[in-house]
Formats: sequence, structure tokens, C-alpha cells
Amino acid sequence: MMVLAPFLVAVISGSIILLITWGLIQKNFSLPVRNLPGIVTIIAAIILFYIGFVTIRGFEGAAYLFLAFFLVSFAIASFMMANIMAKKQL
Repeated sequence: MMVLAPFLVAVISGSIILLITWGLIQKNFSLPVRNLPGIVTIIAAIILFYIGFVTIRGFEGAAYLFLAFFLVSFAIASFMMANIMAKKQL
């Protein structure tokens, strides 16, 4: 349960991030604007990592660390999606 709940939250929020990135790609925004959802997700993951590691600690903080890890993976997917689609449209 300690891994499953953060994974579920990360999948839901990560799919929203990927949908926002895909929408920005479809509207032909520039590359820095396409990368904004990934950047915001990385910042949120860093904040969650800090909260889990410094403030909460222990097993409860580990759930925040798992959530941050899964969010970073979705942010990397968002960056890759934005950059690959930028190369295909050129």
C-alpha cells in the first residue's frame, strides 16, 4: 500500500501532465512552452522529495519519496514527448 497509493496518484497526475503536453504540441506552441508541464512537475517532485526526506522522515516520508520518483519519470516522458514531436514537425 505504501508504494501503490503514491504510484496511483503519480499515474493520475502524470497522465494529466502528458495530456497537457500533448495539447500544447497540437496547438504548435514553441518548445519552451511545451516543456513547461515537465518543468513544473520536476519542481513539484523536488518539493515533495524535500518534504518527505527532511520534514516527515521515516516510513511516512518514504511515500512522498516514491511519489517524487514516479513524478520525475512522468516529467522525463513529457520532455521526451515534447522534444521528439518538435523534431517531427520540422
